[in-house]
Amino acid sequence: MIFQSFTFISINNTEKQKYTVIQKDKDFEIMFYPSAVMAIINSSAKSYKELANQGFRTLAGNIFGCNEGDTKISMTSPVHMDINDSISAMSFVIPSTNTESTLPRPNDPNVILQKSSEEYVAVIRFGGFASDKHLKFYTEKLHNILIEKGITSYGHYRFLGYNPPFQLFGRRNEIIVSVNWEEKQ
Repeated sequence: MIFQSFTFISINNTEKQKYTVIQKDKDFEIMFYPSAVMAIINSSAKSYKELANQGFRTLAGNIFGCNEGDTKISMTSPVHMDINDSISAMSFVIPSTNTESTLPRPNDPNVILQKSSEEYVAVIRFGGFASDKHLKFYTEKLHNILIEKGITSYGHYRFLGYNPPFQLFGRRNEIIVSVNWEEKQ
């Protein structure tokens, strides 16, 4: 119990990627994400478990000092995962105090530093530990809600995980997809 309390406190001090809630509905939200610098690894993984295992180790190595300056970079949340049938990707959001020009270059050539585009996304949240079964269920649920509401999405549905694996309670997970929101205003 003490360990989980410490975990909860330390997670609340972790920088979270900035966003603005544009619309809140009973089952989903529309959010605006401004651009952010990301550390990205591409992968042939086709499942959550595959991508989480191999992607996390590589990206964590970069932020824990496996870079040109042996510089430690603070962990942020969420971790982004785009799992699909072509090229999957895992991304860590770089702390907002850093820019592409101030970041040390990764030692691993598979780690790419890139600024994301700003975007509007539809979001559905769920708790607990994520799995491929959960990702499929909530992706389908969000897809059906967007069809019902007449909201046009594009790109892949993506997973955002906010918690470290050792956090047992109060977990936050999201499925997101880019939407053409300007059309709806």
